[in-house]
Amino acid sequence: MADTAPQGQQRSKDVEEQMVASSSQERAAKFTAANMVRSLLPLTVIVLALVGLTSLRQNDVDPVREVETTSGTQLAAARASFPLLVPQGLPDDWRATSITTDAGDATEAGDPVTLSIGYVTPDEEYAGFVIGDEPRAEDLARVLDGRSGDTPVEIGGEEWTQTTTARGETAYLLDAEGATVAVTGSATDDELRTLAASVQPYQAG
Repeated sequence: MADTAPQGQQRSKDVEEQMVASSSQERAAKFTAANMVRSLLPLTVIVLALVGLTSLRQNDVDPVREVETTSGTQLAAARASFPLLVPQGLPDDWRATSITTDAGDATEAGDPVTLSIGYVTPDEEYAGFVIGDEPRAEDLARVLDGRSGDTPVEIGGEEWTQTTTARGETAYLLDAEGATVAVTGSATDDELRTLAASVQPYQAG
């Protein structure tokens, strides 16, 4: 009588090894490139959505920083030896972004005073207003020195002078009782005229 136990055990062992090998192959098959892409796809979508949301929020932030002009204007009006003219009644989409004055240095009657206010226009360009009684003051000299092509024009019922600055920008000048008003910048001609037409005698509010 032949002993078949070892052969049976061997066959059982072979079957078990085949099952283990088959299971390993199945697991390996699941980790193909395509399956990995499918697994990572939801995570990729979430990351892209977060990046897009962050980008939209950053784009919504307005880089223009508006400034308050009341205190500087009041100081210039108090120290100037001439009637101060300033832009008034501009539309809300005109935003003041800078103001400078040397009125703090005018400690005696007759000392020169210059007031400058910069605006971002509705077309996102720059328009600057300057008034002063010292033509050599930096902000005025930047407009007056080297200008060319003076031409009289009427704006807002006043006679202005249209000119071209040394930088090639259009400027409008107004003689105002001992002071000079200048309006210039990269803004369109219509916007510069709008700014010029808004210039009125300052009245403390």
